[in-house]
Order: sequence, then C-alpha cells, then structure tokens
Amino acid sequence: MNMTMGARLSGALTGAAALLMVAGTAGAADVKLPSTMAWTAYDTGSAGHAHAVAMGKALKEKYDVNLRVLPGKNDVSRLRPLQGGKVEAVANGVGTYFAQEGVFGFDKPDWGPQDIRIVLSSTGGAGLMVGVANDVGIKEFKDLKGKRVAWVKAAPSLNHNVTAFLAFAGLTWDDVEKVEFAGFGASWEGMTNNQVDAAFAITNSGATKAVAATPRGLLWPPLPHSDTEGWKRLSAVAPYMAKHTIVAGTNVSKDQPIEGTAYPYPILTVRTDTTDDLVYNITKALIESFDAYKDGAPGAAGWALQNQVFEWAVPYHDGAIKYLKEIGSWTDAHQKHNDGLVARQKVLQDAWAAFNKDAPSDEEAFVEKWGKTRVAALKAAGMVPVIE
Repeated sequence: MNMTMGARLSGALTGAAALLMVAGTAGAADVKLPSTMAWTAYDTGSAGHAHAVAMGKALKEKYDVNLRVLPGKNDVSRLRPLQGGKVEAVANGVGTYFAQEGVFGFDKPDWGPQDIRIVLSSTGGAGLMVGVANDVGIKEFKDLKGKRVAWVKAAPSLNHNVTAFLAFAGLTWDDVEKVEFAGFGASWEGMTNNQVDAAFAITNSGATKAVAATPRGLLWPPLPHSDTEGWKRLSAVAPYMAKHTIVAGTNVSKDQPIEGTAYPYPILTVRTDTTDDLVYNITKALIESFDAYKDGAPGAAGWALQNQVFEWAVPYHDGAIKYLKEIGSWTDAHQKHNDGLVARQKVLQDAWAAFNKDAPSDEEAFVEKWGKTRVAALKAAGMVPVIE
C-alpha cells in the first residue's frame, strides 16, 4: 500500500467498519451495514451518480441505510475522499484502472499507484462512446478532423478514452481543436451551448438527453466491428475496451443498435484495507436488493449478477469474493486472474516505494522519471505496461 493510502483510515471509515449494525427492516437481519454511508460519483446527471442514488434508495427501503452520494467533477476529486478514508466507496469509471496503474494524474507525488479493489460493476446495453452534435456533418470518427473536441481537466479516464477513439480513425489530438472544460457535466453543456462538437459519455447518461433535445441534436458515430485496423489502433491505446453492440441510450434502441464499445461502468471501487465484513455486506445487499434499484435509473439493470465481469483489469475485494463464492458465482479461473492482478498491483506499489526513496523534487521531473520506473518494473516482472 502506498504512503498516502496506507497511512490511516479516517474516523468515518473506521467507524463504518467497527460499528456495523444489523438493519432493522424485515427480511434484512442477515445484512449488516452502517446506518450511514458515503460514496462519491461523477457529477449530477451522470449515469454513475444516478445509479448510486437509485441504490441508495433501495438500501434505505430494505436496510434502513442512509447513503450520501457526493458528486465529483473528475477522477481526482472522486478518488481523493476514498484515498483519505472519508467515503466507503466510489461509483467510478476507468479512472479506477488508471489509479491502480499510477498514471494520468495519479503519477504525482501525493498519489502513485493506488491499492484499490472492485466490489461490483455494471455492464448493460449502453455503450461508452464519443457523441457528436448532429449539425456539423460528422458521420464517422475520421470526420472529427478539425472539429472541436471536449477535454475535461483532471479527468484522464475521459480524455484517454477520446484518444482511443481518435486513434481508431487514425487521428490524434493534434488533428482536432481541444476545448477544455472543468468537469464532465460542463463538457456536455458545452455541446448544448455550441462550444464543442464532440464529448465522451455513456450512451444513457442524462447529460446526453439534454443535447439530443436541442436543435443541434446528437449522433453516436459507430466503431464498425469489422474495421480490423481501426480496432487494432484503439486497442493499443485502451485495451480495457471491448467490442459491444449498443442497444440502450439516447437515440439508441434495440431496433437501432450501434456497433461500438464498452467496459464496466460504473465500477464500485473501495480501498483494499476496507474490512472484508463491510465489503461482504455491501456486495450481499446490492445483489439481493437488485430488483429494488434495477429500474431506478437508466442502465441500472447492468448491475445484474449475470452482467458482472470477473476478469477485468482491477482485482476484486476479498469481501466481495467471499460472497460471490457463497452464491456459486466465483470460479477458480476468476481467482487465478484476480491473483495476477493483485500481483501486478504489488509490483507497481513496490516500484513506487523504491522510487520515492530518491525521487526528484521537481514535479515535472518526478512524473517523467516515475513513468520510466513504472514501465521498467512491469517489464522486469514479465507484465505488459499498456501505458508507456
């Protein structure tokens, strides 16, 4: 565990683990959760925030748990409270992967590769795509050349994903006009206000509906699954993305599917040192109360047990694994994959600890040297750096 994550658990998180209380509602006697929890999520209007709110309503009704959902503009602002032990979990995006890797904003002296785990995640009919205003003549991603594309400050998960979409079309950020925004919500408001022509989102995000309702309109250019070379370029940038036939979202339906991509989102993320009991009970509660929140927000049905991706890029927490084993959903193959991911985190965290013994004081030099140290450590362990 790195120097910032391993130093302490705050009173809030320690209390949550120590003061587990049996919920008083009928039928919930075997789920033990604190009376109050706090999670962070993307901005209000995002799918992550909406899903967390729907889950909070279900947890209140079934287990008398009060869940506070705190919106964060970007990966750093969402994960900082988790790093400091001030919230139990984060309804996060692929920033969870970047935080594990210690890259894209998590390569600063006060971050480094984070010791984190997954509880559960959502993969539904929606896709994770770059949407474009339908008034600028963009039909495929190569048409983005010269157009205005949103860049969200301190949000590497959003920006790196756009990089992958540009790569699919053989483009880079140098080929488009980068327009900076303070947060995810602001980037989509920029589409409404004609400040930008393209931005990244999950297709069922509430923010996308606002754009679709304007005279500009909204279009999701496809990532044709038959475009082998395009997918090679995309996968080289974002190997966590997979081909996905999108059947849900704004201007999408089963009758009008889109060939695109997806990865689990939202991803409920916790610290590794969160107690097994707390994570076990969160996992149990979310799986057993699924029917109470699956229709509570667009795409929330993606949290169904059968939609879980147990062999992704970040390991699951032991508390979640305990419950998944109990219900027969965790296999030896899942465990082997998980063990490999845990080993990868250890390589990264050991490299970080050694690096910090003699790290440069200048931040730019620090980031540059850590990047080289990270790549060297992973290659020495026989692991693919992915991001170099």
